[in-house]
Formats: sequence, C-alpha cells, structure tokens
Amino acid sequence: MEIPKYKTALIVGAGEGLSASLARLLARQGIKVALAARQIEKLGALCTETGARAFACNATNADEVERLFGLVEREIGAPDVVVYNASGRARGAFADLVPAEVADAIAVSAFGGFLVAHQAVKRMLPNKHGAILLTGASASVKGYPQSAAFAMGKFALRGMAQSMARELSPQGIHVAHFVIDGGIRSAVRTEPADRPDSMLDPDAIALSYWNVLQQPRSAWTWELEVRPWVEKF
Repeated sequence: MEIPKYKTALIVGAGEGLSASLARLLARQGIKVALAARQIEKLGALCTETGARAFACNATNADEVERLFGLVEREIGAPDVVVYNASGRARGAFADLVPAEVADAIAVSAFGGFLVAHQAVKRMLPNKHGAILLTGASASVKGYPQSAAFAMGKFALRGMAQSMARELSPQGIHVAHFVIDGGIRSAVRTEPADRPDSMLDPDAIALSYWNVLQQPRSAWTWELEVRPWVEKF
C-alpha cells in the first residue's frame, strides 16, 4: 500500500486561520510551502515561522495566476499540492444585491478556483501525480437566506471539484473538496460562553486535509465534510 509523497505546496487565498494551520502542518512534514494572497504584508510572521515564501496574486486574474505558478516553480519547485482557500461574499436581501458585487464574489469563490486548478493540472498531468484541495463551506450544499452570491460561488466550486475528480483521478491527480460546515475559531472569533466547543479548530481541519493527502490511491476521497461535534445538521 503506497502512501503518496509530496514535496511542494501552494496555498492560494492565504491568511490567518485555516491557511496558517495548513502551512504549519505541511512545513512540519518537510514540505516546502508557498503562500499566495492579494496582500502579502500580513503573511510575514507566518513565513518566518514556517519558512514559507509569499507571492502577491489576484486569483481572479488569469495572467497573474499563470505568473504565480511560474514564479513558484522557478523559486521553490512545481507544486504537487495546491490548496484553494479564497472566498468572496456579497451579503444582503436578494432584491438589494448589486450585480457587480455578486459577479466579483462568484469570481473569487469559483472562477479563481478554476484558474488555480487549471494551472496546477497542467503541471501535474505529465507526472501523473499531485493533489488539488478545494475549500468549501456549508453554502456548498445549502443556500442560506441573504447569501445567494456565496452559495452560487461555493456550489460552482463543488461542481467543478466533482467533475475534476472524475476526470483526473484515473490520471493520478487527487482532487478533494472540503465542506467546512461551521464557523472556524480564531483569535478574534471564539465560541460564546454558553456554546463551548461550537466552532471548528483550524488545526483540526488542517489535520483532516493532511489525512486526505495520505490516502492511498486505492481509496481516495473526493469530498470530506467536517463540523463541530455539537453542530446540528
């Protein structure tokens, strides 16, 4: 039973929370880490801690995404693990939504995921090896009131992941979508006193991503749903 081996990871939409937990975990496993975000100034401390490199990129811009992969490939190595964590939102009553803001939200949640996955697949196919992990949300499977734009983007990302998994798994590329069904705990966002343990620990989510990466190809997961143990569903 062969466990996949990975050398270089690229996390797009990087910041605090899940991305930081993933960067720390992957670095501890000896994997070189690249982080990409529109603004990379906030990533300095994380880069120092993990040895990661940060790259500025707007994931909704095809030219910038292509340039990102070229830079990572030249300076670190072609990524054989690619994680897409970026999301866009346009909140409000449906009748009050601004079309341009909805288009931008969908572009970040879904089209950016396509652009990043597109560049990743081009590099993974020749070696028939690699993993693409796409971060979804509760909205990936159920649309909430006043959250139409987020639901549209996350539904689209999930559909793309399912299509990719069916096409690319037989070619050696592990595509997995993660439904993060609940709020993620952070330094500025913690559980109410009367609802302890009601949020997801980002380190625990990162461990789930790692467990998927460690799956032998005879038993690959295309989707994993995680939630706090007290969450109703």
